[in-house]
Amino acid sequence: MELKASFDEASNIRWARSLEEAGVQVFHGVAGLKTHAKLALIVRQDPDGKIRRYAHLGTGNYNPSTARFYTDLSLFTRDDAITSAVHDVFNYLTAYAEQPNYKPLLVAPRDMAKTFIALIDREARHARRGRAARIIAKVNAVVDPPIIKALYGASRAGVEIDLIVRGQCTLLPGIRGVSSRIRVRSIVGRFLEHSRIFFFENGGKREVYLGSADWMPRNLYERVEVVFPLKDPQLCERVCAEILSSYLADTRKARILGSDGKYSRPKSARNGHGFSVQDHLMRLAESGSDVSSGTVGRRSVLRTPSVVYTPNGVNTSSDGQSAEPDTQETLNAAV
Repeated sequence: MELKASFDEASNIRWARSLEEAGVQVFHGVAGLKTHAKLALIVRQDPDGKIRRYAHLGTGNYNPSTARFYTDLSLFTRDDAITSAVHDVFNYLTAYAEQPNYKPLLVAPRDMAKTFIALIDREARHARRGRAARIIAKVNAVVDPPIIKALYGASRAGVEIDLIVRGQCTLLPGIRGVSSRIRVRSIVGRFLEHSRIFFFENGGKREVYLGSADWMPRNLYERVEVVFPLKDPQLCERVCAEILSSYLADTRKARILGSDGKYSRPKSARNGHGFSVQDHLMRLAESGSDVSSGTVGRRSVLRTPSVVYTPNGVNTSSDGQSAEPDTQETLNAAV
């Protein structure tokens, strides 16, 4: 349990004491490192008599209050490789028992930054060899110099890169010869965008990762963070078609970062029309439907507007109005 949790320090201290009084063994992480990973591990004897491990990994906190207005994703799995790695992470947190690696997980500060740079560089190699290469990342911030340098290199190699960055971004997109293939957008709406998603085309063998870390030095080098792969092809397709494609189509709440460091509204939003990803996902949740059985990728089975990037903004088709309250959006922009 992390005692230095923003806005929740006093609450977490109370919970730690209450849990200890109830007989629960509470650990407070590795000295000198804030624990920011979101993990749970369950070991149980199933009805067939076998002992199995189950793991829950997510992008958001175990907090019923923030769960009401943060957007997050999580995975519940009994995959042997993932549950074994989660077990190793808990051994590291509780007994300082380090492992050479925690594959298939990316764990900070152990190897996450190095692995992310390797994944970006792999896309650059694919692009140079004429293979399918693309990167999409949805994070809260992009300010880590080595990551930014790798993204610039991938852009020069021919990789198409879309970054959905709610907050601070020190990378400048659209600079000829440096970042001409990189596009950056920020979406601030009724719900606080908190999920971290990383997509790599990988020459056609797509990989999707979720996790707790942003591309910031504090996340990559000063905290215990975990990013995990989605192995199930159906889940990967759903994240790509239902979530990422919708965020890239937003024109109501999106702001596009220019090469001059300034944000502007997409062109199609200036006439009062456009598409809101948060409204769209709410409608999808209310209808109980998903796109897990459809084709995914460059063409979504959803009626999500197609996106056309232009030097001065984004053009897209209309999908109705948004009624998101400005007061909540202002708060979400500041968190």
